[in-house]
Amino acid sequence: MINQQHPELTVSRQCELLELPRASYYYEKKPMSDYNRYLSTLIDEEFARHPFLGTRRMREYLISLGHKVNRKRVINLYQELDLEAVFPKKNLSKANPEHKKYPYLLRNVPITHINHVWSTDITYLRLPSGFVYLMTIIDWYSRYILGWAISTTLEAQFCIEAVALALQHNGTDIFNVDQGAQFTCQDFVNLLLKAGIKISMDGKGRALDNIYIERFWRSIKHEWIYLHSVTTVNEMIRIVKEYMHYYNFQRPHQSLNYQTPAQVYASCPMQDEAETLSVINS
Repeated sequence: MINQQHPELTVSRQCELLELPRASYYYEKKPMSDYNRYLSTLIDEEFARHPFLGTRRMREYLISLGHKVNRKRVINLYQELDLEAVFPKKNLSKANPEHKKYPYLLRNVPITHINHVWSTDITYLRLPSGFVYLMTIIDWYSRYILGWAISTTLEAQFCIEAVALALQHNGTDIFNVDQGAQFTCQDFVNLLLKAGIKISMDGKGRALDNIYIERFWRSIKHEWIYLHSVTTVNEMIRIVKEYMHYYNFQRPHQSLNYQTPAQVYASCPMQDEAETLSVINS
C-alpha cells in the first residue's frame, strides 16, 4: 500500500517499486453523471426483461427511445453495471485462476425431491449512490428461497455466512454455483465439503446452467425492486425481505401447479420465514 507519509520512500519511489504509474495513484474516479445514471436505469430494466441483449442491440434500443448514444458509452455502462449478455462466450465468471474448479453435475439430471439441489448466485441492486449486492440460495425442486444476504462489497464472507446459516436447518445433496471467486474460495468450498455436499459449478459462458436463480433475479427486479424508489441500504434490505416472504408464501408458480414454493417445500421441516442474513460491509 502506498503511504504518502512514509519517512523514507516518496510516493514516486513507491509507485516505481510497485510498477504502478504515478498517474494511477492520483487518479480519482469521476462520479456518474445524471444522464448516465438515467441511461443506466433504462439499460438495467431492459436487460432484466431481455438478458440476451448485447451492447450493440442495447444501443439500438436506446436510440429507439431518442437517446443518441454511441456503443462505447453503452459498453462503459455495461461494465459499470457488471452486465453480461446471456449467451455462450469466454470469461463470463470472474474466477480466481488459483481456485479449484469443479465439474457441472446437473446436465440431464432429473430433480426429484426437495433439498436435492440448491444453488446460489449474486446480483446487483441499484441505489442512487451506487450498488448493493444480493446473494440468494434457492432449492431447485420447490423454488423455495432458503436464505439471502445483502452486502455493499463482493467479498466472499457474506456468502459463506448465509450458506452456513441455511445449513444449520437443512442440507442438500448437490450445491450448484458459478465459477466466481466468492464460490471457489477455499472457505466456501470447505463449508460444503465438510457437510458432505457435492459441489457442481456452471461451465464458463453457461449462465443457463443456473437457470432457476436467473429466473428469480428477473422476478424480484421486475415485480418488486423496479416498483420502489429505494435510496438507502436499509430501505433495500426492507423491501427485499418483503419480497422474499411474498415469493415464498404468496406467489404461486405455474411450474409448481400453481402452488407456492413454501407449499411444495412444506414436506420438509422449515421455519415460518426463509432464513435471512443481511450483512452490511463497509
